[in-house]
Amino acid sequence: MNAPFVPLTAQVRLVDLTDPGEVSRLEGFVARHPQGTPFHRPAWFVSVAKATGNRALALVQEKGGEIVAFLPLDAIHSPVFGRLLASTGFAVGGGLLATGGADTTAVFAAVEELALRLTCPTIELRGGVLPPAGEGWALKTRSHANFARPLAADDEAQLLDIPRKQRAEVRRSLGMDLTIEVGTAEADRAAHYTVFCESYRNLGTPVFPRALLDAVVNGFGDDADILTVRHQGVPVASVISVYHQGAVMPYWGGGTWDARRLRANDRMYFELMLHARRRGCTVFDFGRSKTESGAYHFKRNWGFEPEPLTYATWTAPGSARRDADPTSGKLSLQIKLWQRLPLAVANRLGPLIARGIG
Repeated sequence: MNAPFVPLTAQVRLVDLTDPGEVSRLEGFVARHPQGTPFHRPAWFVSVAKATGNRALALVQEKGGEIVAFLPLDAIHSPVFGRLLASTGFAVGGGLLATGGADTTAVFAAVEELALRLTCPTIELRGGVLPPAGEGWALKTRSHANFARPLAADDEAQLLDIPRKQRAEVRRSLGMDLTIEVGTAEADRAAHYTVFCESYRNLGTPVFPRALLDAVVNGFGDDADILTVRHQGVPVASVISVYHQGAVMPYWGGGTWDARRLRANDRMYFELMLHARRRGCTVFDFGRSKTESGAYHFKRNWGFEPEPLTYATWTAPGSARRDADPTSGKLSLQIKLWQRLPLAVANRLGPLIARGIG
């Protein structure tokens, strides 16, 4: 159960996330804030916590009865990576949202106090207003970048907006025997998860439980959908996207081994661009990738320019820093071993591990 109205300082308190009125206030604050993201919405951080057995929390600072600062949080426990307080869980964004009247120093002090209270030795703030480095806080820059750009005015302009080499791949995909489906029904979800499981195993990553994906789709309602590419009726590529403030963000996607020869991933993202514009979107947010990774270069091939991101990490006094970097020596070996697992074994074990990655 979420904590009741517990004062942490004279100005900062925990929100009762079981109160529909309070949840509505948070949704409204995020919708109005120019730096609000899908990951700040209770539809995200409350949904993922319930689906993974973790705990959702929300710190707010108020003045005159109005919210002036908001920090969404997921308290995540992993037998592999330990305990973590993340803003926000299973997300590439989040962090503190504040207005001009906020005292951000008090909010950072409150989240440190909360982490100690919950025996979480690590805090990760993935964007938003960040604390200065020092006194337990470290800033990490340029390890990741985000990719976003405006959508074109029509279908033909969207194709021509793609750089020449990548455009040739999209044109090849348009000549393949592929069909496109968009929806959120059980058939859409099942097709997506089948593709998603294979894709994650091939990447050497434990797959998230389907309940997590379903919870986000349910939480976002009309602001989420699933686009699936099929070849001869078989799903070969699929992506869950969320929509926020005129932007589409493809988030959980992947393809089977056959997707590469069929150019199904190229077709998937091109069709999503067209679909998002028809929904009224003006921006395609390709999301975060690790600098110089394969995904980083894939997005650059589409004409997206990297925007370096800065994250903040706090480590409790006397605690070791959390290591969840897939490029570290220890984890890279585990990734190689995971890639060799039979798909059925990976699908069975993956959700048990992934629910604690955060």
